[in-house]
Amino acid sequence: MHAGERVLTAVRALTATLLVLLGPTASPVRDEQQWVLDALNVEQAWNVTKGKGVTVAVVDSAVDTGIRELKGRVTAGPDMSSGAVAREVRPGRHGTAMAALIAGSGADDGLIGVAPESRILSLPLATDDEPDFDLVPPQDIQSPESSLARALRYAANHGAQVVSMSIGSYGPVRSEREAVSYALGKGVVLVAAVGNDGQTPYAKEKGTSFWSFPAGYSGVIGVAATDKQGRKATFSSDNLSVLVGAPGVEVPVVKRPKGYELSDGTSSAAALVAGVAALIKSRYPQLPPEQVAQALASSARGRPAAGYDDNTGFGVVDAAAALNAADRLTGQQRSVAASGKEHFGQGEDSPVPTRPGPDPWRLWLYGGGVLVALVTFCGAIIVLNQRKS
Repeated sequence: MHAGERVLTAVRALTATLLVLLGPTASPVRDEQQWVLDALNVEQAWNVTKGKGVTVAVVDSAVDTGIRELKGRVTAGPDMSSGAVAREVRPGRHGTAMAALIAGSGADDGLIGVAPESRILSLPLATDDEPDFDLVPPQDIQSPESSLARALRYAANHGAQVVSMSIGSYGPVRSEREAVSYALGKGVVLVAAVGNDGQTPYAKEKGTSFWSFPAGYSGVIGVAATDKQGRKATFSSDNLSVLVGAPGVEVPVVKRPKGYELSDGTSSAAALVAGVAALIKSRYPQLPPEQVAQALASSARGRPAAGYDDNTGFGVVDAAAALNAADRLTGQQRSVAASGKEHFGQGEDSPVPTRPGPDPWRLWLYGGGVLVALVTFCGAIIVLNQRKS
């Protein structure tokens, strides 16, 4: 299977439960999305930061730059579905919806994203709602990398601090694993949807879902979907790739070319958490990815009784609490710089090791003991001889 074909399948799987049209009598979108903002405690976090200075790469279908909530704040990257063939990519419904959840400005009382002052880098893998959706795009069959691997490296090399991946497929790929490691090494926070396989026959029989990648790669923040009560959505995949949960049921999203819809899926949950990660990176730009993940997990609300489970991970993300946790983590000493002869950092040098061979002090002590024993023995013999005489 070509890399592009693999990604197309992934996007379709994650959007299967997406997008129920809002009726004409629906209240304004800001009212509709209030429960999502409350569930994530976003408005309190906005007292600290709204994501200014952070670029979030959206690896998905192409983002529509004409949406009012995103105007002037989207950079269109190249088509990632091919390593060599350049082609025009039409805006996609799914990628546009996810981008607005992250960075929607709320212009004209429109939808507002979790990090409304952040920017979007659109890295299209495929169109998701066009007539030729089932067709595999042109591929550079000589390329050793998958489309996702190319996208991750491009994001890391072009200023993205966070990557949002509301995509997935079954089975790891070496080039993707290496690209994940590369991006993490560059300090990029990676967030991905865990998938919508919670109601599959396999999941019902085995009590766990198939792993979806990139959420399953080590270092990627896997996000499950929760409902309005903070419980795991029935469709959300459950396995150990889940780190945290976020709203993923009836989440309002933008609908291109205009209007709004309701979204059901882990796609929306992942985009929302990517927005929270953008808030953290805006306030603490030097915080490494593993500590951003720690801040999200350690401060989550609705933590399972056991502390963790494979339904919602460590609980539902709390944006304000995550910022506080990140603040505490910035004060922790992560490492000590070493240079020159200080192989293990600052501190007193250990004693110089002694030369191999006998210890002189022990030899003197042993010799003295032998001498005392000989004197005592000789003295005893002299006393006994005197008594006999």
